[in-house]
Amino acid sequence: MHMAATRAAITGVQGYVPDFVLSNALLETMVDTTDEWIRTRTGIEERRILKEPGKATSDMAARACQQLLAKTNTAPEEIELLICGTVTADMIFPDTANTICDKVGIRNAWGFDVNAACSGFLYALTTGAKFIESGTYKKVIVVGADMMSSIIDYTDRTTCVIFGDGAGAVLLEPSTSEFGIIDSVFHGDGSGREYLHMIAGGSLHPASHDTVDQRQHYVFQDGKPVFKAAVKGMTETVQEVLRRNGLTTDDVTWLVPHQANKRIIDSVGKMLDIPAEKVMVNIQKYGNTTAATLPLCLWDYEARLKPGDNVVLTAFGGGFTWGATLLKWGK
Repeated sequence: MHMAATRAAITGVQGYVPDFVLSNALLETMVDTTDEWIRTRTGIEERRILKEPGKATSDMAARACQQLLAKTNTAPEEIELLICGTVTADMIFPDTANTICDKVGIRNAWGFDVNAACSGFLYALTTGAKFIESGTYKKVIVVGADMMSSIIDYTDRTTCVIFGDGAGAVLLEPSTSEFGIIDSVFHGDGSGREYLHMIAGGSLHPASHDTVDQRQHYVFQDGKPVFKAAVKGMTETVQEVLRRNGLTTDDVTWLVPHQANKRIIDSVGKMLDIPAEKVMVNIQKYGNTTAATLPLCLWDYEARLKPGDNVVLTAFGGGFTWGATLLKWGK
């Protein structure tokens, strides 16, 4: 008798965003910009910022994980692995995943962080899925969380209007039915680091008076080459993952693109010929939360997702890192 292959199914999704709303109107008082300029260039109306003193990425992630466990009726000690996609780790070390486990009371698990910028959640999701598919674990949490406000220069009007803070988490469990993660296509191009990076704080340029004075502990982005590469990368990997699985864009129920910029999202949808009503968008509410955008989309649209839906997630991040994941929604 042929055993059905084990897939990793998303059996729960939960998001968390801080209370403080940074609106375009408020940004107008901080930098030389206008609500109209921000809306037309990015599609963003507001973003959430973590303002509580002493709180960091792990706190947002812990809130998402606590609510995810409650929602799925899962005890913290049942979780065996927790992977966190982030570029804003609480500290250089220890890793944020371990800190999240400690804060949530996840005692029987180990974990690690994945640093792939805006592709972090997708890279972490596929990694977590492999531990389920191989039969190693039965319950894995994958988190995407970033406190971008900690690395944004609020005097730089080109980047400060884009980013926000947030976290999203999913529970992965084995499925022997059609439901679950089917396939992923990933690529990387390290030469892209020139266009999107944070230059200081690592081993190349450790923190010094000089790096701080030169404002090198903030996100740097050269918009044009990033925009072009993002549209091309996301479009091509979505096409590739569909082709590999004998599907066309007509078979896609939902496209879940990384929420970098509304213009990028629209361009990808157009190039794939996927109608706007099938494309998840929540950038207007949260801005670009880096590794948190994809799980926050799934969380916002959860009520509209139906078992059997073909969902394609796609992301593009600094590095460059990019890819697409095909899954069939359901438990």
